[in-house]
Amino acid sequence: MSNVSPCILLVDDEPMNLRLLESLLESAGYQTFSATSGIEAIQFAQNCVPDLVLLDVMMPEMNGFEVCHYFRQQESLKTIPIIFLTALNDEESKLKGMETMGDDYITKPFKSRLLLAKLKNLLELQEIRQASNQTLIKRTIQETTKRQLSVAWQINEYLSEKFRLFVPEQFLNRIAPQGVESIRLGNVTEEEVTILFCDIRDFTAITESQNPQETFEWLNVFFNQMSVCITSNYGFIDKYLGDAIMAVFDRPQLQSRDALKAALMMKQSLQEFNRQQHPIKVGIGIHTGLGMIGTLGSEERMDSTVIGDVVNTASRLEGLTKVYGCTIIVSQSTLEHLNQTTNWVETVSDSLMTQYPLSSDVFYWRWIDCVIPRGKQKAIEIYELLGIFSSRIPTSEILVLSQFDLGIQAWKNQDYEAALGYFQTVLQHNPNDTVTSLYIQRCQEKLGLTIVS
Repeated sequence: MSNVSPCILLVDDEPMNLRLLESLLESAGYQTFSATSGIEAIQFAQNCVPDLVLLDVMMPEMNGFEVCHYFRQQESLKTIPIIFLTALNDEESKLKGMETMGDDYITKPFKSRLLLAKLKNLLELQEIRQASNQTLIKRTIQETTKRQLSVAWQINEYLSEKFRLFVPEQFLNRIAPQGVESIRLGNVTEEEVTILFCDIRDFTAITESQNPQETFEWLNVFFNQMSVCITSNYGFIDKYLGDAIMAVFDRPQLQSRDALKAALMMKQSLQEFNRQQHPIKVGIGIHTGLGMIGTLGSEERMDSTVIGDVVNTASRLEGLTKVYGCTIIVSQSTLEHLNQTTNWVETVSDSLMTQYPLSSDVFYWRWIDCVIPRGKQKAIEIYELLGIFSSRIPTSEILVLSQFDLGIQAWKNQDYEAALGYFQTVLQHNPNDTVTSLYIQRCQEKLGLTIVS
């Protein structure tokens, strides 16, 4: 039992009986409080809950059975042990004591040792029950808490997975390194990235011939295929812009290679898409530079994004694919990044560059122009990304590309007649070469062979 002396409430309308009980119980180490009526006992118990009640039956106004019944109806009093201590010795009274859920029934005159033994046993049993109940409650709370935590964790995992559909993992690692709750407006880092823009050609004209549901269906199929190409090359999609995709590649030393491989895979995937859907064309622009990655917006509505000249330039390069009629245009800075981070074993020339890295990737591209993109002040060198091989380029293709390279060199030297001859040779081998056709037109204009409108 507890070291604190138990509190016994004595209820009897005879003061002499109360004094005798007080003397007996206090000498046994108990605290006692006395009430001379049932109503007084109830009032006391409501203010100070006793550990046990010794209750007389025959009392005016409210008898002991009524007091016991009242206790059993009250949430705070219903478990208190109650011993009837009465002169009533008939079976009917004893049965009534059981019906009102008294814990014991002792008749007067009583034996002190028997009363003290019953008190001791009931108090110990009460303490055991309370300890057992506390253990059960604690276990129930622990199990409930465990279930709730498990459910909360599952919900958190589910929401996190859904959240990542809107905010890529690469963004979260930067703007919320301590978890989603740490996201703040203005969380930003500056770093070198390679940006890829992809846009569908003549999207408005295509959608005019379809209902919105059809457009959504094939557009989602297209985005899904392009997403696979991007993520399989370690990139992530910053956003979808109607019919366009903005993707970010951020692997140190490898980002330019990742972006070039992704672009070529997207070009290949588009051929498969066109065999099953309405045929479309795309333009892709790629540029490498410093960008700010972080959160932008207001306290009420913010977005994760990349901003900076690197984004604007990549977008402008994508727009130039319409001018030159090619699928993929890459900036000089992206190719310089590729050269700086790769060990090459062979190059051809400045305008036609065929790279043979020590790895299995073989890129080749050609110089197409030096332009000042819209909104910029400085000119940049731009290149058309032509392909990737796991072995060297065939000799016949090298010869055609070499003719194009000679034409570009002649054009730069203002030898337009020689340049025209080289470009016409290239066009004979590839009549669909729009870049070569553009330079033929330019050479003819310089030589006065066409009428300039």
